[in-house]
Amino acid sequence: MAKGCRAGELLLRALREESSRLPPDSKTEAEEVLNRGPGAVVSFRVLRDLHDALRKRGSHQYLHELLEGSDIHLPAVEIPQRNPELVARLEKIKAKLANEEYKQMTKNINCQESQHGTLAELSRQVRPVKAMVVTVFNFFVTVAAAFACTYIGSQYIFTETASRVLSAVIVASLVGLAELYVLVRTMEGVLGEL
Repeated sequence: MAKGCRAGELLLRALREESSRLPPDSKTEAEEVLNRGPGAVVSFRVLRDLHDALRKRGSHQYLHELLEGSDIHLPAVEIPQRNPELVARLEKIKAKLANEEYKQMTKNINCQESQHGTLAELSRQVRPVKAMVVTVFNFFVTVAAAFACTYIGSQYIFTETASRVLSAVIVASLVGLAELYVLVRTMEGVLGEL
């Protein structure tokens, strides 16, 4: 946390002019800062006292104007050394956790299955494709059967071939739409399993 700022020229000039009006503690610190020159660290307490002295005197110079050319002083953070026993204990815990994670990942792997499991894996992968092919084939067979049945059955109602074909196309289209709905739902389910 910042405790002061590095003095710039404007701040040093203001400290020279107002050092006699500062409280005793701030006055001694201001004299030390003036002896060190530019870049010396001025505490915020001295800055507050300087600002109060300027306001009492009726100066129109604001604090931010005084700090122009100055930098905030951030003291170096001291990182404590770690306890070697603690570091060794943490390393043991990390190794133990890594070993448990490895065992968790490899618990369902069996070396004997990996040599003979290729056909079983292939069967699992082919099963959804087979279901999709059968569903598409079923769609075409159903539409063709609906057309044929309607065409043959409509000979008792219509005598003209055009009327029979038109009624067969209408019925086959309706059955095709219904089958298409079932086909899409089936494929959606099969693709959801992958």
